[in-house]
Amino acid sequence: MTTTTHSCTILSMTTTNKQRLTLFINPAIIKQARVQAIVEESTLTSFVEKALVAYLPQEIIIKKQENR
Repeated sequence: MTTTTHSCTILSMTTTNKQRLTLFINPAIIKQARVQAIVEESTLTSFVEKALVAYLPQEIIIKKQENR
């Protein structure tokens, strides 16, 4: 049995490539996020992206065990 390790580094927020994403989120949370984005003079997209970057680890290591 061997172990394969995959590492994924989070990209910088200066990346201009964006991907459309559809989520189903509680309307009260969306409203609160929109208000906070306005307070921060930001877009909702930018606010959510910053929140995810702050929440997620800088590096994700996925270990996959292979049976041989």
